[in-house]
Amino acid sequence: MKNAIQEPQTILLLGGTSDIGRAIVREFDSPVLRSVVLACRRPDGVDTSGLSDHAEVTVVRFDATDHAAHEDLISSIADDAGDLDVVIQAFGELGAGDGDDPVAAAHLAEVNYVGAVSSGLAAARHLRRQGHGTLIVLSSVAGVRTRPSNFVYGSTKAGQDAFATGLGHALRGSGARVLTVRPGFVRSAMTEGLDEAPFAVDPADVARVTVAGFRRGAEVVWAPPLLRFVFAVLRFVPGPIWRRLDR
Repeated sequence: MKNAIQEPQTILLLGGTSDIGRAIVREFDSPVLRSVVLACRRPDGVDTSGLSDHAEVTVVRFDATDHAAHEDLISSIADDAGDLDVVIQAFGELGAGDGDDPVAAAHLAEVNYVGAVSSGLAAARHLRRQGHGTLIVLSSVAGVRTRPSNFVYGSTKAGQDAFATGLGHALRGSGARVLTVRPGFVRSAMTEGLDEAPFAVDPADVARVTVAGFRRGAEVVWAPPLLRFVFAVLRFVPGPIWRRLDR
């Protein structure tokens, strides 16, 4: 149960190797935090150091595409760790050239969107049953308006974003809630080797924006916050100009 200043006791990170997810855990760290669970596709050898000075950190196996297992996994984690105050949905793949490969594109959609739906609903059902807790969903500005160069990835994030914001509305009055996080380009293992986009940030920057939004009860945050206003314009830019901007 969170205390009066919105410090969680228990955090579940779906995507336990995510640079952004782990940065959010570190930003949440406080003497109140007692349990952090990292859920990863390959749990062996996952680094648990540096995440918390106070909490016990454990690692469990999680496969975003094993949809039937998600609800039981979350229930089992809660049985061991207690009520889940924060569930962070931070798994996903970037893909490469998937606009020309139907099989690769389907796999990307299976992980980024379908996996987000199944794990998100499983988490929401548990949080609703508890009567409290927050699901933090790492979306992306790539889903606000899809770019020609990565439109398959952008479409998966658009679906995830729509799902997360809709789920937040559906949870109203239950005590549980959803915080949707829309980062721009983040310097992380996923984007290593790529040219930086304008307004690039580090995982720690996203974490600070996320936790600040969590504490004030926000439904959506952008990282950096300026992107909210940038995309208020970009989403209405005519198609020919938008395609030129993506070159």
